[in-house]
Amino acid sequence: QFVSPLVAARMLGLSEDQAVAACGIAGSSHFTLGGVVAGHLTNMKNTADPMATEAGVRAAMLAATGYSGPVELFEGKEGVFDVISNVSWDADKMLHGLGEQFLINECGYKAFPTEALTHQPITAVMDVMSANGIDPHHVAEVLVETTTRGADILSDPSKYQPRTKETADHSLPYCIAVAVTKGNVLPSDFQEEALTDPFVWEMLSKIKVVANREIDAMFPAVKRAIVTVTTEDGQSFTQQADHAKGRAENPLTDDELIDKFRANASHVMSEAQQEKVVSATLALETMPTVGEYMRLLTRDR
Repeated sequence: QFVSPLVAARMLGLSEDQAVAACGIAGSSHFTLGGVVAGHLTNMKNTADPMATEAGVRAAMLAATGYSGPVELFEGKEGVFDVISNVSWDADKMLHGLGEQFLINECGYKAFPTEALTHQPITAVMDVMSANGIDPHHVAEVLVETTTRGADILSDPSKYQPRTKETADHSLPYCIAVAVTKGNVLPSDFQEEALTDPFVWEMLSKIKVVANREIDAMFPAVKRAIVTVTTEDGQSFTQQADHAKGRAENPLTDDELIDKFRANASHVMSEAQQEKVVSATLALETMPTVGEYMRLLTRDR
């Protein structure tokens, strides 16, 4: 709700004053709380960010008509810095490297359709299982060392008995159980029938998640996870992941990105339509209008 209006303002060619108004409109009318992904999980956890982005676009369109919004949204009386006062704010950081450092180059793609803090543990467990040729049927225990936050909100008792997609994709034990038993974590693993897979539920009881204070000290700069898989014959195999698959430091390949698209699109697009989208995406800079591209993003099944 603070960035999307500025992006939309740039795309609409708004003036500086109009961009400020757009940010003020969106920022003063919408505020996404972390509670959307903590405690009892609802459909809103997947909708909060899109709705905030939608609000930003709408704010920019309002600003384009001359509609005004608060200017001192951050630093003014009862602004963000004033209202949220239990943290130390560094206002200069928002403008550091402006026009020189482009954070889009540091962005990654989520490799797995799950909560962000599950990605390092998933990466680590997939690596350790693959590197050592471990048969999931012979796994006795999986120990996951992660942040206190990850051990708390992602591994509370309800996360060991996920009954809905909303709980399952925010359940670290479930995600690890799926990665161990299936070798990957895909959108299909959160469909209703997948949530009762007996092998996954058997593995769930073998997953142990603990907080590691040394990992906490690195967070959020490094979101380390350490996974130790112990087999039935007593052997233990450990893998550490500092950067999840998909992060800028550990990026997905083009083929992996395409596979991700296909996994998400398969239930709404035919293979032929998927191929059109892939081809158009790889040649996006040659397309005359964005509308031509967007018309391809329609379901045909």
